[in-house]
Amino acid sequence: MAEKGELLIALEQIEKDKKIKREDILAVIENALISAYKKHVGRNVNVEAKVDPETGEMVASVIKIVVKDVVNPLLEIRAQDAKKLGKNSEIGAEVKIPLDTQDFSRIAAQTAKQVIVQKIRGSERDSLFEEMKEKVGQIVNGDIYRITNGNFIVDLGKTEAILPGSEQVFKEKFSIGQHIKAVIIKVEKNAKGFGIVLSRASTKLVKRLFELEVPEIYEKIVEIVDVVREPGTRTKIVVLSHNPKVDPVGACVGVKGARVKPIIDELRGERIDLVPYSQDPIKYISGALSPAKVNSVIIISENEKKAEVLVTDDMLSLAIGKNGHNVKLAAKLTGWHIDVKSEGQRKYENEMRIWKQPESLEKLEHLDEKTIETLVKAGLTDIEKLTSFTVDDLTAVSGIDLETAEKIIESVRKNLER
Repeated sequence: MAEKGELLIALEQIEKDKKIKREDILAVIENALISAYKKHVGRNVNVEAKVDPETGEMVASVIKIVVKDVVNPLLEIRAQDAKKLGKNSEIGAEVKIPLDTQDFSRIAAQTAKQVIVQKIRGSERDSLFEEMKEKVGQIVNGDIYRITNGNFIVDLGKTEAILPGSEQVFKEKFSIGQHIKAVIIKVEKNAKGFGIVLSRASTKLVKRLFELEVPEIYEKIVEIVDVVREPGTRTKIVVLSHNPKVDPVGACVGVKGARVKPIIDELRGERIDLVPYSQDPIKYISGALSPAKVNSVIIISENEKKAEVLVTDDMLSLAIGKNGHNVKLAAKLTGWHIDVKSEGQRKYENEMRIWKQPESLEKLEHLDEKTIETLVKAGLTDIEKLTSFTVDDLTAVSGIDLETAEKIIESVRKNLER
């Protein structure tokens, strides 16, 4: 084993550089001494070893029980032999017989060195695990150095991480050697030590990007209330100002878009809608449908959170969005079921509502009150529905004969033409 001075210097260096406690290293050395001795005499021997933390001095002893007649010489000692060594010779007493550590210190040194190296690696791994675990939800930078089954293996410097296909954005293309920015969503131990999972599709990535670009968010003057995202297509982010003098949307956009543009560039052109938070559901829903301009919001049911939104005809496609993304994200953001309609649709529905009312049957020419009353009683008040009826269908109704049926069909036809 190393000299006392050398041992202590080595201990201090390991303790300082590798952040391993001195007592842990001493325990490793003591166990190495015990293992080395057992290799010499056998596993069944009872040995203890101690290293003085102040001087580095190593002492080892074999422990035996005092017996009258020895059966196992590795674990037992005769009373007279114990007495010769100046030890307690009472039957059943435990005696410690000092060992000369020089005989097996070299083997112990090699064993201790291997164990310490393993312990240092384990300690560094545990330390890195704790460090990375604290970074969950934060953005990291790295380089892609391998692609396996569609998964990107990213070099983070101290360790590596995986960006699985499920956390990639469908329209983003990366290649080996390319620099990438992502958010850590999971750090968990596994058979190899631990694994880090990254994401480019998470809402946390957008949130962290805004925190980096907008000082007011970092300083908690502006708060990000919620984020919903269709990765690669559109993100809606709700912001709230805790200072009446600060416009939360303006703060996030920046002068001429200086703050939001780098974020859009990082997200490869993904559209970002900034929505001011409001406790008023009408204002909140209107803002959530941005960039579409809303004419009005009608609360259909507050309990069921159902609302109808009216927009101009030219705003309808923008309000709904490609594949319905805009209205879906707005609904997810507000928690309301949103039914978007154009002014043209509303006008048509109103006309159809009037058209389907029972009194509209009076608009049919050549029908007397008795015939209209018969149709109403039969539930046939929808003129549009009557267009599909045949003579046989109508004569099956009680009170309608062949002549009346033909008259109804002719009246419906003329009304539609008109």
